Amino acid sequence: MTDVLIAGGGIGGLTAALTLHARGIRSTVFERASQSRPLGVGINLLPHAVSVLNGLGLGDELERRAVAPTSITYYDTDGELLFREPRGIDGGYGYPQYSVHRGSLQMMLLSALRERLGNSAVRTGAAVNGFTETADGVRVSTSAGEFTASALVGADGIHSTVRAQLHPRRDPLLWSGTRMFRGAAPGESRTPTASGGLINWVLMMPQSKPGPLPGDAKWNRPGDRSTILEHLEHWRLGFLDAADLVRRTDPVLEYPMVDRDVLPWWGQGQVTLLGDAAHPMYPVGANGGSQAIVDARVLADELARDFDGGLLAYEQIRRTQTADVLTANRELHTTDTTQRPEDLARVTGKYRKDTRADTART
Repeated sequence: MTDVLIAGGGIGGLTAALTLHARGIRSTVFERASQSRPLGVGINLLPHAVSVLNGLGLGDELERRAVAPTSITYYDTDGELLFREPRGIDGGYGYPQYSVHRGSLQMMLLSALRERLGNSAVRTGAAVNGFTETADGVRVSTSAGEFTASALVGADGIHSTVRAQLHPRRDPLLWSGTRMFRGAAPGESRTPTASGGLINWVLMMPQSKPGPLPGDAKWNRPGDRSTILEHLEHWRLGFLDAADLVRRTDPVLEYPMVDRDVLPWWGQGQVTLLGDAAHPMYPVGANGGSQAIVDARVLADELARDFDGGLLAYEQIRRTQTADVLTANRELHTTDTTQRPEDLARVTGKYRKDTRADTART
């Protein structure tokens, strides 16, 4: 019987396995996919998440795979500079902010986990279908059979099976009214060890008021390139041909921008949630993956401190913190800012405060 069974081999689940190993706690990751592949597009990691990966001895490898942006810059559709805010080291933080391909980050974590724990640390083609609490832990039903563990962590994403069993009442995905088109186009490499680079882009297209998720909404479905190009027709960004960027991207993917309401509690007994399974949020502010990584560190710290009470202590720390981020992401997305620099400075400053981002500054 393993100490901790982790449902889901994404960024949160793999980081949890690594942080648990660093604290001397055994774990096994069960992943639905039959094989691990570098899927997805770009992701941003905030300094507090980078500090966790650095603490796991992955700082140098992450630096080789990623780009460290020094600022976030706002322009209007005519290419006029509106506002620039320093990020990472330039913003006074102790660690960089990184932009990295999600698939590359996931493969880095997977490689480190297998190197440290062996290939058996991750079981692919093993979807977690449900669980039953026992006197000494949890019995977990998977597509590969039944397994026992002292604790179960549901890191199985926005469509979490573990969450659905813990919270069987209707817990719908809530649509922001915005569809996102995403992709990564070939571009000049900004890292000395890379042979080629990628330019990650996201286009958010408001379509309706927030409400129920449309029945035709899907994740990672091919986006309509012609629809995107129509919206970019009058953009004039002298430093970047946005339409050409879209034309050079293959594939273009479409996602609905969704989240879920904050849960009154995450887990029970020796079962808890982590990452998008616990707190799916709008992908703004570079906080989605970053919060999952911080979840993993706190989970390992609390289980190492007191295994029997660790899951509850972890939830008590992280549920309030991530609820604040989820709420701030909603506010940031819906804030009707003008194109004045002082308004943008106010909005971004409030977001940093609400999400506790400034606590990572030196």
